[in-house]
Amino acid sequence: MGLLDGKVAIVTGAGGGLGEAYAKLFAREGAAVVVNDLGGARDGTGADRSAAQVVVDAIVAEGGRAVANGDDVSTMQGGENILRAALTTFGQVDILVNNAGILRDKTFANTSEADWDQVVKVHLKGTYCCTLPVWRWMKDNGTRGVIVMTSSTSGLYGNFGQANYGAAKAGIYGFMRVLSIEGRKYGIRVWGLAPGAYTRMTSDLPGRLNQEPEPTSLPDHIAPAVLYMVSELSGEQTGKVLGASGRGMREIKMLQTEGFKPKLGWTAQDLADHAAEVFFPEKEMTAMSA
Repeated sequence: MGLLDGKVAIVTGAGGGLGEAYAKLFAREGAAVVVNDLGGARDGTGADRSAAQVVVDAIVAEGGRAVANGDDVSTMQGGENILRAALTTFGQVDILVNNAGILRDKTFANTSEADWDQVVKVHLKGTYCCTLPVWRWMKDNGTRGVIVMTSSTSGLYGNFGQANYGAAKAGIYGFMRVLSIEGRKYGIRVWGLAPGAYTRMTSDLPGRLNQEPEPTSLPDHIAPAVLYMVSELSGEQTGKVLGASGRGMREIKMLQTEGFKPKLGWTAQDLADHAAEVFFPEKEMTAMSA
């Protein structure tokens, strides 16, 4: 018996890297999988559906069930087509993992409008375009499904040279939090994921170029975390962000200090006088963002 027997999962950006690892693990655990991948370059240019088909062929060769889809996640038509692929082939959808993404890293002053728009379109709008049709189908059909939205520590903490990517990933966090609240009414659980892995997207980042990856940084080491999130192992948990990387598994959450309540007529000096109550200590903040 697999953890996902009888389930149908959609995984976007599953032609390689983390998405491929998720799709293959889900299939081994009994799920039928829609393997979506536009097949473009890391910056979002180009398209080649063969990447998704290679993953499907590998799943089928192991005795699993899968279908390839090459639609663009960043369009509403693409999102509808991805859902249709699941319904036409397998008759239902229980799991959606929004994983597709691109990178166009530059310092903010050197980021063009096109760089900004395309990254936000693929990550944030793409998550919207894929989630909306699946959400509506789950709600209308009484499916107690699970949706995973991929955020990033670059959006939650910030990272140099990733203003476009960080903004999109922070937006996904807010999107996830709202849907996790709305989803309680329908039994739809919504997770945030902040993964860290050695993939095509990250292989040439500073400190990684021309280096052999650590085994714990490979996608197969991260995939069990996502299996946990979408399976019954995680119970009724929703609205949480799971950080999953070679450094370990950890929940990431937004916190607030106790603060102070000013009286009418308060001044900026009052805030300065109570700063220790309002702000986290810098040492603690450094530890949280490390």
